[in-house]
Amino acid sequence: MIFEDEPVPGYPLPIRPGHTSPGRFERVLRAGQFAVTTELDPPDSADPEEVYRRARVFDGYVDAINATDGSGANCHMSSLAVCALLTRVGYAPVMQISCRDKNRIAIQGDILGGAAMGVCNLLCLTGDGVQAGDHPQALPVFDLDALTLLETARTLRDEHHFLSGRKITHAPRVLLGAAENPFAEPIEWRAQRLAKKVAAGAQFIQTQFCFDVPLLRAFMNRVEDLGLLDKVFILVGVGPLRSAKSAEWIRTHVPGVHIPDEVVKRLAGASDGALEGRRLCIDVIQEIRTLKGVHGVHVMAYRQEEAVAEIIQRSGVLGGRVPWNPGRDPPANTNRMASEPTPSAALEPARS
Repeated sequence: MIFEDEPVPGYPLPIRPGHTSPGRFERVLRAGQFAVTTELDPPDSADPEEVYRRARVFDGYVDAINATDGSGANCHMSSLAVCALLTRVGYAPVMQISCRDKNRIAIQGDILGGAAMGVCNLLCLTGDGVQAGDHPQALPVFDLDALTLLETARTLRDEHHFLSGRKITHAPRVLLGAAENPFAEPIEWRAQRLAKKVAAGAQFIQTQFCFDVPLLRAFMNRVEDLGLLDKVFILVGVGPLRSAKSAEWIRTHVPGVHIPDEVVKRLAGASDGALEGRRLCIDVIQEIRTLKGVHGVHVMAYRQEEAVAEIIQRSGVLGGRVPWNPGRDPPANTNRMASEPTPSAALEPARS
């Protein structure tokens, strides 16, 4: 999808009427396209090339890339830093903000700082407890939760002031998102929980892994009954499983992930578990794309990032369009000022 008013990489698009951000991701959603997002595993490194190398795996297949914020309470390069690097070359990052590690002072500063560097999308999360990660001795903050974080970001954007009441001179123009899990108990209340997040300011939702489409369908029916389908963009979480053994481990040890017995049996009966896991992911994508109110998929392929391109290509959900990436357009549209540094990723060709 090429927009007629596209600037050079790293510069924001103009904000269209009815949009809250100058981002490509919001444009894709509001254009009615089936959107694809994914997650970048942040490096345990200060080398920016490691970020660009991980991002290039997704070139031409995703509309936005989540920069996780201490996922699982483990320490990596910060979400803000990853987003700053990605925006340099024009990627559309989703900056995740976890309430676990920062108070409202730091969080509001990060929202302004991210927006100043070109971040157009925020995902507001409460965050996993520190006991789940590699620094269990760390002191958790949880000054805010996902709902109050959404309200905080919306206050900055729409009311142009901090929570203290002090005015800001230029509001962050961002699309606000949140997470939801349609597959966790109490299942019958999950749609109401989503409604609270929409009321707090969520404009898009990325869900937990979906391996049970009937449960998702029931959730979407409840969302429709609440009149929310026209108020929020829902992207369903999907991902490839490596084997029946890994599926068993995930559903036993990862809270909130529901994997039905039939999925484990399907993987156990396959001669190549990883291949069958990718096939299963493709089948799920093709089934959920038909559900009313589903606007896209969020592909989570931890340590299988190279499989994302195959999954998206074989699923056919892009319908022939090519999401923007640094190598998609000819070099003629990269008319940067000579004084501006161009990261090496901008010179890389699109992946076929």
